[in-house]
Amino acid sequence: MKEFLWWRDGVIYQIYPRSFLDTTGNGLGDLAGITAKLDYLAELGVDALWLSPFYPTPDADFGYDISDHVDLDTRFGSLADFDILVEASHRRGIRIVLDLVLNHTSDQHAWFQESSANKTNPKEDWYLWQDEIPNNWEGVFGGKAWTWNEQRGQYYYHMFLKEQPDVNWRNPEVRKAQMDVVRFWLERGVDGFRLDVFNVYFKDDQLRSNPKKMGRRAFERQIHLYDGDQPEMEGVLKEMRTLLDTYPERYAVGETFFATREKILRYNGETKLHAAFDFAFLWSKYRPQQLLKAINNWEELAEETGLWPNYVLSNHDTPRPATRHAKGESDARTKVMMALLLTMRGTPFLYYGEEIGMRDISLKRSEIMDPPGKKYWPFNKGRDGCRSPMQWDESKNAGFSDGKPWLPVHPNHQKRNVSAQQKDENSIFNFTRKLIALRKEYETLRHGKFIHLEDMPRDVLAYLREGDDERILVLLNFSQKKQQMDLPSNSWEIFFSEERQEMLETDQISLVPNEVLLLKTK
Repeated sequence: MKEFLWWRDGVIYQIYPRSFLDTTGNGLGDLAGITAKLDYLAELGVDALWLSPFYPTPDADFGYDISDHVDLDTRFGSLADFDILVEASHRRGIRIVLDLVLNHTSDQHAWFQESSANKTNPKEDWYLWQDEIPNNWEGVFGGKAWTWNEQRGQYYYHMFLKEQPDVNWRNPEVRKAQMDVVRFWLERGVDGFRLDVFNVYFKDDQLRSNPKKMGRRAFERQIHLYDGDQPEMEGVLKEMRTLLDTYPERYAVGETFFATREKILRYNGETKLHAAFDFAFLWSKYRPQQLLKAINNWEELAEETGLWPNYVLSNHDTPRPATRHAKGESDARTKVMMALLLTMRGTPFLYYGEEIGMRDISLKRSEIMDPPGKKYWPFNKGRDGCRSPMQWDESKNAGFSDGKPWLPVHPNHQKRNVSAQQKDENSIFNFTRKLIALRKEYETLRHGKFIHLEDMPRDVLAYLREGDDERILVLLNFSQKKQQMDLPSNSWEIFFSEERQEMLETDQISLVPNEVLLLKTK
């Protein structure tokens, strides 16, 4: 039996702090709100919290434009509040993972303010400055990636908004300053980091133009050969891993920009990142064949390299799974996807509200706050929909805030909320809680071999999780119809089901629509 390792064997729960719980009435969630809900998170059974940015920010990109990497925005609390959260979380066996945005800063950051003042200051090359636009690079959120700075009289580079200038990682002083940020939070008891767009830290040293290709938006009409994934990246990851390894059980997972199998292999390993996201599973449609393809890709990587898979259904940048997959307010499909997430070999990530089946909110154009939504409406409505306030109860503002929430609460909160679902034995909350508990109890669900069963109906995803002395069979019916099938030769008992209590008396079984059924060898 392998000793339980939190980042490998546990469930990591992402919180977008400004949307979790507001304790001050300013309409924004805060760290005190997270601390206040730690017992709830412990009841759910999660092992770690990934916190999206809470640092000082002018909010051009709602937290991902940071003006100070080693402090808190006063709207979210103080360093003392952070220390309280870490201590209270650790007391409950819950780890803390921070979002680190080290590719760029806010243009209000002290580093950029000094660097942009003139061409002779001590930080004159802490960012990427040019007298003329040197290439064809485009910004992710639209427009050219080079912006004129009147004060300095030069152009600076920004992969994202013009308010988010990219730092110059080739400068040894910048590199040291970034490592000091990592060390600062490690010293405050942080257990790990999620690295935002880590693989674009370095740009081509000659600033060559990217080759062109077909695409809808300007950024998509380029092969991003020179504005990311440069050879120097491995050295930084090795330096960061060496720093992490000086502390016990620390962890780093990367948000792989334009993730591919090759990039996952390149940036992960014993001397680099512990893990990196591959978003093929997240973006798969509600089809067993698509999901299986993403799973098999991870399984092959794990077998070939020893890398540990991870799975995620949504995050702060993507529509929620219930919005993408569910029919109306039914949670049948959402439960199927949740069961798949929590019965795979690999680290599962949950996004806040997934455990109660939260849906995206709908906003009018005038209500959109997210930069891509403002620029590309109606083709892209932005990411506000998946960032709405957590739905705690049926009261005004869903129990999120006594003030006006920064984003509207979903109208369905009167019925879809934590309080109601905790009391409902058949809710998706209790469904999720029970599966997490089983995952924690049975090593086979965490480490057992994954064996896909091929001789099954097209709309059924069936697989074995095989341990040293037990087998768990997972049957997921993705269809609205009954599905008849033969079970593998074995003596099976019901391990997890909402539909059945009776013992299995035959090698044949009929799954009801959208059924989740787990069987275990007797």
